Amino acid sequence: MEIIMAFVIGLLFTAAVYLMLSRSLLRIIIGTGLLSHGAHLLILTMGGLDGKAPPVLTDGVTDFADPLPQALILTAIVISFGVTAFFLVLAYRSYQELDTDDISAMKGGSEDDE
Repeated sequence: MEIIMAFVIGLLFTAAVYLMLSRSLLRIIIGTGLLSHGAHLLILTMGGLDGKAPPVLTDGVTDFADPLPQALILTAIVISFGVTAFFLVLAYRSYQELDTDDISAMKGGSEDDE
């Protein structure tokens, strides 16, 4: 299962980097979302996917899963949701003001500067 997750994580990171290197602001925002999802899966995979023991410690239990990766992922999901919402509002406002979502047009460069 870890091999499949490694390929999925690599695919998410690859797609995220490709999208973040584009000129469109919306594609950059989608790329950051994919990057955060890849990071969440990476933390979950490094925490272990065996699922044999619950992450609850009760009396008499000697084998238990580490709940720290799950807590970190829940916290990271909330933070990435807030950051994505902020980026979307910022992109919408910049599109209202500048009538474009092209990064090179936003910074004042001409379209022929490639």
